[in-house]
Amino acid sequence: MITPLLLSELISQLPASLVARLVGGDALADQFSTDTRTLSEGQIFVALRGERFDGHDHLTTAIEQGAVAVVVDHETAALAVPQFIVNDTLLALGAIAALNRQAFSGPVIGITGSSGKTSVRAMIAQILAQAGSVLATQGNLNNHIGVPLTLLRLQADHQYAVIEMGTSGAGEIAYLCELAKPTLTFINNVMPAHIQGFGSLDGVATSKGEIYQGLATDGVALINLDEPYAQQWINSLQGQKFLTFALENTEADAYARNVQLFANYSRFELCLQQQVIAIQLNLPGLHHVRNAIVAALAAVTVGADIALIASGLAAFTPVAGRMVMRKGIQGCTVIDDSYNANPGSVKAAIDALALQPGKRVLVLGDMGELGSEAERLHAEVGEHALKQQIDYVFSQGDVSRFTSLAAGAHGKHYPNQQQLIHDLKAFADEQTVFLIKGSRSARTDIIAAALSSNPEACGELH
Repeated sequence: MITPLLLSELISQLPASLVARLVGGDALADQFSTDTRTLSEGQIFVALRGERFDGHDHLTTAIEQGAVAVVVDHETAALAVPQFIVNDTLLALGAIAALNRQAFSGPVIGITGSSGKTSVRAMIAQILAQAGSVLATQGNLNNHIGVPLTLLRLQADHQYAVIEMGTSGAGEIAYLCELAKPTLTFINNVMPAHIQGFGSLDGVATSKGEIYQGLATDGVALINLDEPYAQQWINSLQGQKFLTFALENTEADAYARNVQLFANYSRFELCLQQQVIAIQLNLPGLHHVRNAIVAALAAVTVGADIALIASGLAAFTPVAGRMVMRKGIQGCTVIDDSYNANPGSVKAAIDALALQPGKRVLVLGDMGELGSEAERLHAEVGEHALKQQIDYVFSQGDVSRFTSLAAGAHGKHYPNQQQLIHDLKAFADEQTVFLIKGSRSARTDIIAAALSSNPEACGELH
């Protein structure tokens, strides 16, 4: 924390509704953990409750691993460390994180979107790191637990914070903004993701739009002019300044021109602040050009020198499970995009696969949370693969069969992953490029690891 407090001092700083009290001594509130598997000595353990877990069952383990205190919702007899008792440990975690955010005076960038959030976050952090110390979301810590844990990592020497915000339902982004108090926000894009939780694409756009309603009154909103919801988001602002970005719309404050897409990299000219900057991204795909445009605009808007944009983006390397290209077995190429999937992100990845020479193979697991639209949206992906002349479409799962069916003679569906992996291994050669993609629940990271010449480089993605 920026200004560590004793737990006894923390009580008066938290909302009275938490009914906080302390028993069994005192401890310095500085570092927090919610997971005994990663807890370090000297941290305070916050016992959260979930549908399938209860941190209160692991208090003894936490203490054995060096926890100096525990945050709990009821007192437990005979614990050897102080107990900070509240009526809701999750809300307490958020409230403590919000306190730490209030002590931070630097810019806080809040990012959401259906696809590309993590890549854009990493691009922004890469640019800003050349100018000062950056706190950025790690891994997939972008929800009601992860955002508080990220905010609690803010230290006095940080100059920028880049916070990724995910959501699967209405009200989640609004809550995260209450904690993070972002000074710059944007929605990267809106796609059919988590439709099951939102009800419709309009529902996705409205819920994502909460990030603009949670913007500081003197903050700046970045608006994607390529999205049909752009005007809706502009109208939702309460007098805050806004800037715009787009792929090639010259009316935007940031856009690209002369875009060149290659198998392993992309080049374009970035038009920003009346300047034209030559950019090279060392990864393929038009979607990454889009990501780079808003990353550059965000970084410059919070104070980065425009001269740092090209070098920062050139140094960017993809995050694990997001369009990572590596050598595979029998000399094949594996594009590991297995972290997650929705119809829009799969189509963008297919476009990048289409740039590759040789025998191009899409390997798709189920795309989750699409509700009643699942069959249609999976079929659309297969049709897009055909349009882009992908040579083979292999699928595995319950609804991904509609993708391979739509691909016709180019498609084949597998009922189980083991058989799919067996056949893919036999299929692999120096001319083959595999694109591996699917929702996290589909565990397509296992396929990526099986086809990679260095499986340890993949592992389970977190």
